[in-house]
Amino acid sequence: MGLTPGFGNTGPAAEVRDFEVELEFSGDGRRRAWLAECGGVRFEEATPVRPFRWSRGQGHFPGWWWLATTSRHVGYESWLERDHVMLLDFDPAVTAVASQPFWLHWHDGRRRRRHAPDFFARLADGTGVVIDVRADDRIEAGDAEAFEVTARACTAAGWEFRRVGTVDPVLAANVRWLSRYRHPRCAGRPGMADALRRVFAVPGPLLAGAAEAGDSLAVLPVLFHLAWRQELTADLAGGPLGPSSIVSVAGGGQ
Repeated sequence: MGLTPGFGNTGPAAEVRDFEVELEFSGDGRRRAWLAECGGVRFEEATPVRPFRWSRGQGHFPGWWWLATTSRHVGYESWLERDHVMLLDFDPAVTAVASQPFWLHWHDGRRRRRHAPDFFARLADGTGVVIDVRADDRIEAGDAEAFEVTARACTAAGWEFRRVGTVDPVLAANVRWLSRYRHPRCAGRPGMADALRRVFAVPGPLLAGAAEAGDSLAVLPVLFHLAWRQELTADLAGGPLGPSSIVSVAGGGQ
């Protein structure tokens, strides 16, 4: 898979070069280039620059997330990273995600350093977003410096930088439940989604509305699929999703 110019704004090339940051990334072979030359690379299509390793007794939990947004697998190295890639998949503004997209190389005045951000996401408006995942209480001095350098590099390249930590547990649990129904096979037979949209044009309880739309066993997977797609909405942060949760058509209010 080649990495070809796409969206992005490199910003003033001289300013970026003065920053003395290089990116190393994979496409048709391994490349290393100045940041000024990389702002338009489609890093959302990049392959990971380092492998995801599994070993008995390790203290973290790597794996692969099937991204419904692109029908591709994206790697993660912890449950916290899994939750964040899940939320990126859930976000309708996100059009693609890649994990471990590149190494940043720089010199900190004492020695050469490098850092691989956790994710690169592309938004529908063309914005590139670089994401590092680390809980607040696990950021050491070296991590803080790496995140600062990454943030400066993103500003220079015209990307957004996010350092994200723990996720609200209620929101994570609800979105994780909906994610079970993210595959298109959960869209149901023709007409079922329209029946749910008609029912929830007036906000109402989840289970009662599902029963009104048809056989609940057949309807509920479609309801959850539409909620994953955010065509139907509910308060996912206010409490566990359940039979009495108020559901409405997106944009219809609650």
